[in-house]
Amino acid sequence: MARDLFSRYIWLIDTIKRYGSITREQINQLWLRSSLSNGEPMPRRTFYAYRNAIEELFKVNIECNPSTFEYFIAHNDDHHESVMNWLLNSASIGNLLNDARDIGDRIFLENVPSARQFLSTVVDALKERHPVKFSYHPYSRLNPTPDIVVEPYFLKIFKQRWYVTGRNVKEDMLKTYALDRMTEATIMPETYDIPDDFDAEAYCGDSYGIVFDEGEVKRVALRTDARQAKYFRAVPLHQSQHEVIHDTYSIFYFRLKLTGDFVQELLSYGPKLTVLSPPELRAMMVDSLRKSLNNYADTSLFPEP
Repeated sequence: MARDLFSRYIWLIDTIKRYGSITREQINQLWLRSSLSNGEPMPRRTFYAYRNAIEELFKVNIECNPSTFEYFIAHNDDHHESVMNWLLNSASIGNLLNDARDIGDRIFLENVPSARQFLSTVVDALKERHPVKFSYHPYSRLNPTPDIVVEPYFLKIFKQRWYVTGRNVKEDMLKTYALDRMTEATIMPETYDIPDDFDAEAYCGDSYGIVFDEGEVKRVALRTDARQAKYFRAVPLHQSQHEVIHDTYSIFYFRLKLTGDFVQELLSYGPKLTVLSPPELRAMMVDSLRKSLNNYADTSLFPEP
């Protein structure tokens, strides 16, 4: 697909989503202001061709209200919506940066190294149901493990890193791998089936990050000050989050597994957050804080000024 044509599809979806409901005439006015139009209007036939292509490529339906002749994006299920939003946001940012090259030295983005080399390989393997063979070098080992064969079940991005979860064929168990720790990844010719009873959302739904097979699911209560509460409202920690607002603080409730990556996230908020329950999570927090304080208590670790 031509890059320019793809950008036009993204522009049309993004425009309709931002306005909610919009007529074709309004779309055309906005189109004439964009750098993609080259100063030429979007013909009716072109608009309908883009609309059909968008439905086929992105599974995004652009509907028309017959009483107002306004176009809108039909709502899909929440998971599909979140995936589409991520794809569209990423593509929209790419389009925006192409139009802003003259100020590129004043735009700073987060680096996602795992997307560069093997993301497309794993996506193709997942789509076509082919196993992936690779060498893997986790941070916990000196030497990489060669010839790991995994049947991908799902992908997840977390803390600027991509992870694939799937069945390790040799060990016959589900495992998760960071794409940036892979080398020599290749798609194998054979095919596989994901079990009918496997639900990816259910498998990772009770986890904060990418640790899915550890810890117990508990009801977690966190107290935050009023300012931190605003950040949690804007970007929830987890899909199970709900809030009870008090005069000068809020209590956020979650249903989550008590995993190490969740504890590390809570520790990053420092005194702005207090774990109220469960007791096990409070103990994990206290233990980690004590170990951190002990690092500073041992003055022999610090050089003389």
